[in-house]
Amino acid sequence: MSRKWLIKNGTFAVLETDRPVIQGYMLVEGDSITYIGEERPEGVEGAETFDGKGLLFLPGLINTHGHAAMSLLRGYGDDMVLQTWLQEKMWPMEAKYTAADVYAGTALSVLEMLKGGTTTFLDMYDHMDEVAKVVEESGIRAVLMRGAIGLCSPEEQDQKLKEAIAFAQNWQGKAEGRITTMMSPHSPYTCPPAFIEKFVQAAHDLGLPMHTHMSETRTEVEQNVNDYGVRPVEHLRKLGMFSRPTLLAHAVHLTDEEIEVLASHGVTISHNPGSNLKLASGVARVPELLKKGVVVSLGTDGPASNNNLDMLEEIRLAALIHKGVSGDPTAVPALEALKMGTEYGAKSVFLPNTGKLAAGMKADFIALNTEQAHFLPRTDFISHTVYSAGPKDVEHVWVNGKQVIKHGACLTLDEERIRHDAQAAFEGLLAR
Repeated sequence: MSRKWLIKNGTFAVLETDRPVIQGYMLVEGDSITYIGEERPEGVEGAETFDGKGLLFLPGLINTHGHAAMSLLRGYGDDMVLQTWLQEKMWPMEAKYTAADVYAGTALSVLEMLKGGTTTFLDMYDHMDEVAKVVEESGIRAVLMRGAIGLCSPEEQDQKLKEAIAFAQNWQGKAEGRITTMMSPHSPYTCPPAFIEKFVQAAHDLGLPMHTHMSETRTEVEQNVNDYGVRPVEHLRKLGMFSRPTLLAHAVHLTDEEIEVLASHGVTISHNPGSNLKLASGVARVPELLKKGVVVSLGTDGPASNNNLDMLEEIRLAALIHKGVSGDPTAVPALEALKMGTEYGAKSVFLPNTGKLAAGMKADFIALNTEQAHFLPRTDFISHTVYSAGPKDVEHVWVNGKQVIKHGACLTLDEERIRHDAQAAFEGLLAR
């Protein structure tokens, strides 16, 4: 029999427009939420109870774009433009990465994410079996893929494609269903057209979605026009990518026509405000995308270009920067920003069963400690979450019905060992 337990005296962010917050009860059975409402549910005699007094329960945060193992390079290259940062700092160090380095960096990132309230993350990288192992051990939910740069020999391209296909096949649905997979050519500027087409075909064959970086910088868009005669959106459309469910990271530099094309194909966007600001890549046209019905979620990008994995910070940035850029204080309201970090996140990575506190959803949720100065007075918990809260407010975290963070401490990972191993891995990279 699956475990049944009831949260009482809770304040729950259900994020409905007319009533975003309710007081009451939530029932969890096994890995799912089976009831949420103001009245105590029937048939819960004998169920364990959890007192939610002083806590605000939210859907788990969903980080829809990143490279977790890059936590080993946090602070190694700052205040640089994207191409210089990649070519001079990141790529030379990443070329030295071993599987053990990827494991160490990913474990460090997953620890940071869980403690900060992230219950699902997307990861595009190499040595992805190591990333999947961390997901298995930690209890987090993840959307994983072997990202592939195609600037190499045809033999290397074939090898990368084979690795991407094998990883997707081997790990889809694993870790109690917490792992799903995608196909992921790195970007139009690092992958020849024929290479991208092979990934599209593989995605069709495997029935999987696709993910890539696109239009992150003006330079990248100009290069696409010079190389192929069209901007990146039309380029990827012609290569067939949008014939699959597709999530694009960044999409900072878009025309009105490109927004229409993305909307018509149901393409989703991972908006990475912190990373885009730090690398001076620009500010994505999020209000326009949302108005056209494009699902826009939030991602941190890698922890070397952010430099943290704080999704509450991304939610706040999404609410703030579009106000500042547009001169419109209603550009991205607090409730919309919070949905970008939760409900829209789930939609953008094609996970229909998480991202909300509702009956039938997976029990992926977090509890913030509201017995603190910056949560008072109790005027608007959505506002307080978006404009005042931080990762240290995360008291408890559950994924798939299992508690993974309790009173701020991780129950599934050895924090001290992870910190030690990550520092040792970085020193090893420097020494090579």
